[in-house]
Amino acid sequence: MNKQETFGELLFPFLESIENSLWEFDLTVKGKPEYPIEAVRAVSKIFASVIMDKMYNLMETENIPLEDRMKMVVKCGDDIRNLIKTYTDIDTFDFYKEK
Repeated sequence: MNKQETFGELLFPFLESIENSLWEFDLTVKGKPEYPIEAVRAVSKIFASVIMDKMYNLMETENIPLEDRMKMVVKCGDDIRNLIKTYTDIDTFDFYKEK
């Protein structure tokens, strides 16, 4: 009997394909890819999802209390937002605002 694939396992081949495409672009194309701002939104959501998943594993392994887990999640979200804002001047709070 085959085990049921997790959501992360189902998405991984697509994520790996994107990674490989990026490496190919970096190695063969001169210039920059010219991403739209929506790409920042998309990759920040993907990154946050993966980080939070792995952070949950850490929290379980280290038996971190619930209150500390909540603080870690908020801090991680704030850190991602600050990283994007610092290096791109894009505020992630604006991603889903209606235009």
